[in-house]
Amino acid sequence: MRTTAVRLYGKRDLRLETFDLPETGDDGILAKIVSDSVCMSTYKTAEQGASHKRVPDNVAENPVIIGHELCGVILEVGRKWADRYHAGERFAVQPVVDQTVNYDTIGYSFGTVGGDSEYVVIPGGIVEKGCILPYTGDGCFKGSLAEPMSCIVGGFRAFYHSGKEEYTHEMGIVDGGRMAIIGGTGPMGLGAVDCALHGGTRKPGVLIVTDINSERLARAEKIFSPAEAAKNGTVLKFVDTGACDGFKTLMELSGGRGFDDILCMAPVKAAVELADRVLARDGCLNFFAGPMDRSFSADFNFYNVHYGSTHVTGTSGGTVTDLRIALRLMEEGRIHPEVMITHIGGLDAVIDTTLDLPSIPGGKKMIYPGIRCPLTAIADFSSKKDDPLFAKLAVCCEAHGGLWNSEAEEILLKHFGAY
Repeated sequence: MRTTAVRLYGKRDLRLETFDLPETGDDGILAKIVSDSVCMSTYKTAEQGASHKRVPDNVAENPVIIGHELCGVILEVGRKWADRYHAGERFAVQPVVDQTVNYDTIGYSFGTVGGDSEYVVIPGGIVEKGCILPYTGDGCFKGSLAEPMSCIVGGFRAFYHSGKEEYTHEMGIVDGGRMAIIGGTGPMGLGAVDCALHGGTRKPGVLIVTDINSERLARAEKIFSPAEAAKNGTVLKFVDTGACDGFKTLMELSGGRGFDDILCMAPVKAAVELADRVLARDGCLNFFAGPMDRSFSADFNFYNVHYGSTHVTGTSGGTVTDLRIALRLMEEGRIHPEVMITHIGGLDAVIDTTLDLPSIPGGKKMIYPGIRCPLTAIADFSSKKDDPLFAKLAVCCEAHGGLWNSEAEEILLKHFGAY
């Protein structure tokens, strides 16, 4: 089977190439990739090349296929897995295969499987680890977003509190407590807001979402109505900390007590230090953002650690269990990861999109490897109504509140004969 894919050879060295995949064998799976969303982690991988902890040292001689937020359709199953997987089934992936020794990860470490490829062969070792999970929801784009949502689910599961004299850690956010999401209007921040409001048996009584970009804040507030949140028992507010005294405002909104749970979504010293300052007693700060700088650090108040039992944790990626939870929440219609998506494009848009990702405004960029289409903002569909495809997509997305949706995905794929 021949495929066309984007492969990494080194720092900022991405190439769109056509090559032969190996035979599936008795323990492999041949699959077609339908969708893959571009992650900031892939940008960091392209920037670092072989120095990235998940990229093999010999990547220049043995390039890897990038993309780890993928959803596809199984075409052929090796004999070993014939009772577990079947042709025609859709799947999502937990990309982290090994988190302890060599950090093997789909989209970083393998030459035959990655999201930015028309077809892939999934080696038996990946299947063995349980990283290939069935997806039965609507729209493959949601299957792609199961991976970033699993990271968010993992972040919420990693919160912990002592609270009792016997130091028994209670995992998860404080039910009915005060929560802040610092830098929370990017795609992962929006996913975290969705998860906080709709994703678990525990939810905050107060949820404050901050950013320093008024346009992103306005879009977030349009998507997540404070009035609707209030009906479900959560006081939701969006705060521009660039236009006010962030510390004073957040403390006032917490009733002067600080926050029980804080997600810091920005690898920025000032953001981390603000989060530390507004932690409540026994408050937990999850540093969710992944910095590129290995020496990144910020001041943390250890007086409060000692006398106020404040503490910090961090999560990178998700587990298979996190992915299962994310898939279930999507299939039940409780969370709506489509709020993350602001652009769509084809395989030919991957290289420029990846290398320029920090400078491209908006949220998630959803790639469809089976088509060729320039990266296009959903907000720009209406300005392209002379094009029959974008005219249809504009009407479809407008009917869904300006969001990408399964009907739009079907229109796109049918237009290119890739459905």
